[in-house]
Amino acid sequence: MPYVLFQTCGLRPFLFLVLSIGEAKNIPPYPGPNKMRDCYCTVNLDQEEVFRTKIIEKSLSPFYGEDFYCEIPRSFRHLSFYLFDRDVFRRDSSIGKVAVKKEDLQKYHGKDTWFQLQHVSADSEVQGKVHLEMRLSEVITDSGAICHKLATRVLECQGLPIVNGQCDPYATVSLLGPSRSEAKKTKVKRKTNNPQFEEVFYFEITRPLSYTRRQFDVEEEDVDKLALRVDLWNASNLKFGDEFLGEVRIPLKVLGQSGFHDAWYFLQPRDNGSKSVKPDELGSLRLNIVYTEDHVLHSMQASSLLRPPLLTPEQRVSGVVNVHLSSVTLLSLPQPVSASTAHILGEVCREKQEAAIPLVRLFLHYGKIVPFLSAIANAEVNRTQDPNTIFRGNSLTSKCIDETMKLAGMHYLQVTLKPIIDEICADHKPCEIDPVKLKESENLETNRENLRQYVDRIFSVITKSGVSCPTVMCDIFFSLRESAVTRFQAVDQDVRYTAVSSFIFLRFFAPAILSPNLFQLRPHHPDPYTSRTLTLISKTIQTLGSLAKSKSANFKESYMAAFYDYFNEQKYADAVKNFLDLISSSGRWDQKSIETPIMLKEGSVKLTVKRFDGRGSCRFMIKRAQGRNRFGRKNFKKRWFRLTNHEFTYHKTKGNSKGEAALCSIPIENILAVERLEEESFKMKNMFQVIQPERVLYIQANNCVEARDWIDILTKVSQCNRKRLSTYHPSAYLNGHWLCCKLSADTAPGCTPCTGGLPANIQLDVDGDRETERIYSLFSTYMPKLVKMQEACGSKSVYDGPEQEEYSSFVIDDPQETYKTLKQIISSVHTLEQEHAQYKRDKFKKTKYGSQEHPIGDKGFHCYIPQQSESSTYSI
Repeated sequence: MPYVLFQTCGLRPFLFLVLSIGEAKNIPPYPGPNKMRDCYCTVNLDQEEVFRTKIIEKSLSPFYGEDFYCEIPRSFRHLSFYLFDRDVFRRDSSIGKVAVKKEDLQKYHGKDTWFQLQHVSADSEVQGKVHLEMRLSEVITDSGAICHKLATRVLECQGLPIVNGQCDPYATVSLLGPSRSEAKKTKVKRKTNNPQFEEVFYFEITRPLSYTRRQFDVEEEDVDKLALRVDLWNASNLKFGDEFLGEVRIPLKVLGQSGFHDAWYFLQPRDNGSKSVKPDELGSLRLNIVYTEDHVLHSMQASSLLRPPLLTPEQRVSGVVNVHLSSVTLLSLPQPVSASTAHILGEVCREKQEAAIPLVRLFLHYGKIVPFLSAIANAEVNRTQDPNTIFRGNSLTSKCIDETMKLAGMHYLQVTLKPIIDEICADHKPCEIDPVKLKESENLETNRENLRQYVDRIFSVITKSGVSCPTVMCDIFFSLRESAVTRFQAVDQDVRYTAVSSFIFLRFFAPAILSPNLFQLRPHHPDPYTSRTLTLISKTIQTLGSLAKSKSANFKESYMAAFYDYFNEQKYADAVKNFLDLISSSGRWDQKSIETPIMLKEGSVKLTVKRFDGRGSCRFMIKRAQGRNRFGRKNFKKRWFRLTNHEFTYHKTKGNSKGEAALCSIPIENILAVERLEEESFKMKNMFQVIQPERVLYIQANNCVEARDWIDILTKVSQCNRKRLSTYHPSAYLNGHWLCCKLSADTAPGCTPCTGGLPANIQLDVDGDRETERIYSLFSTYMPKLVKMQEACGSKSVYDGPEQEEYSSFVIDDPQETYKTLKQIISSVHTLEQEHAQYKRDKFKKTKYGSQEHPIGDKGFHCYIPQQSESSTYSI
């Protein structure tokens, strides 16, 4: 992806992943009388599992239809998918895997692809890197013979996998040659996947008696036939032996004339780690992978930089990029709006969604989302000829409002729909009303009554939720209503309602009911039985909210038209209109507090607590009295956590979380900050801290994605707390001082700025630099279309006649103004490309293959930076 340069102090990579896990086929049958399998699929970053699908029982062609998306919190080498067969009585067995190298992800970007499942071997499941140092020196013995000693120093490893919940690594070092195979072993480092070994091993390399030259030459004799092998192992207490973690093989010829070599290496699988498997032997898996990698550089002093105006002169965008773009009003909206940068971005992008996401986030960041959406919506209404089709297409306006509702209205959905959706998924009441699909054991009238009750309850909670609708959504709906009334009031009295209902019902509530997993209302896609119930409810709610003149005409199925007769009463239409009037009013009220607790997230994680007492010292709440370490892994207990809009609690087990008192309850207003905890504190990964007035909870999540999820949602629910901290300690207080800043006072104020609160009503922390980078990355990607649009403007300006067919796809109201904007955009992007090239040249000069940032074995290194010269490139 292109780089956008900002005045910086470092590079920030942003990796975003969107996965659609479709289905598997041709899975080998289970070797037994019951040949069916109970399969599930996991998503892994290298060896760390970050997502797991539901289990599809008794199938050799399981269909999942599940989506997973996340911002990837760390670097990785492979994106892997493992297919497992559940076994109730022993460990689940792996059927096969799909492993895609990071540098190959763009090959499959946005495409439905069938991947052949490959064999899973313990010898090929590796991750992490090792830092080695080698020195070859000449030694003269007491007898006068000349020999050479190879000193191999194993310094450290990083990112080793966690095996069965632990990692106790050690390394073996071997010198391999035609007639030798010596092996030496480091000490075992307990409970860490980033071990510090700092051990040196010596190997003697003898020379023939006829050798008389005192100068050592690596090209002579047997030295160039030797190789050093370093194997990493996990010390296991199981009878099956230690687990292989990876290896590195280094020929001694890399020592060169200097006799010294110091480099980082990626661990590699064993030579026999890739077992050959016939095509289709293990089946295949259908996936759709969308992987985006952006690189943004930190802004140092945004307030002092040149920045183009947004909607008003005082609104600015940070970044040195804008020194080059100071003549371009990045997101300003001239008249006509079609001449604006935002509109042009929507015109050239292949999918409107590509443009909508960064535009919405950037306008939200600067508090100008309502004027922006009002302007582009008003322009679209003026181009619409039929009031019945208002906002029904996939235009830039529709996509931007959809994205705004998802971001601003996520908590609103949680409060409104989640309780009833959870109940529907748990109860599994029969609701099928299609006589053709009805099961023999089901009664049609009973099913209709079940479905009617569900629809009534959901309709009621929606139409009574107007006071909870976020302010920003209400302001947008008010603007939509006013534009529609001005344009169509004379021909359609209900257009004030349909303009709003086309979003709030058709594109917000109905889709959330249909696919609750996509709106974070459920962790997984519902089972087919429940999914059918939600489909019927969604169709009915969508029709109720549309206020269509002929309700029956909205249904192709006669059974749905007959069912809708239950709701063909004026009270339902009145309730919809009252609700729409409420959420599209220009005046707003103070939001009322939600009295009923709404469960936002729950899950099992490990924790311990640090509490400050009245004397200014701290003591630890140890859950196991016989813990050997004063504060270590043994004092972390697994607990079931639950987060509602009222409190954050933990329980001994999941079962105890319902109906029984919690072991600890933290009111949301007592959360002062939620931040990551550096790994050095307890040598444990994926940790974060929940800071309260007199104590801190240290919590370890199961993986990096889950840790990010907990931090994000806890931050969001506590963002408006009045006593939120501005600084915190990123490490723990141990051995009489803070590990981060070395201050000895345990009450010392934090040494690092907190990540900050979020804007009211917007459940989102937006990085303006990043979204600006996204916009200009898109402009760079679609440069050919920018040029073609510029040609279209020139054609329309010169020839005042029928539009040429090749340019008909662009909406251009004012060719001259649009041409000016396009010219500025193209010039600015070209300037940025020159900056990109300079950045890459500077990066090339500073980057060394074999450094910690780019270890040897990094296949993506040469894609990132041009090939280095042989003199500066190590070979394996």
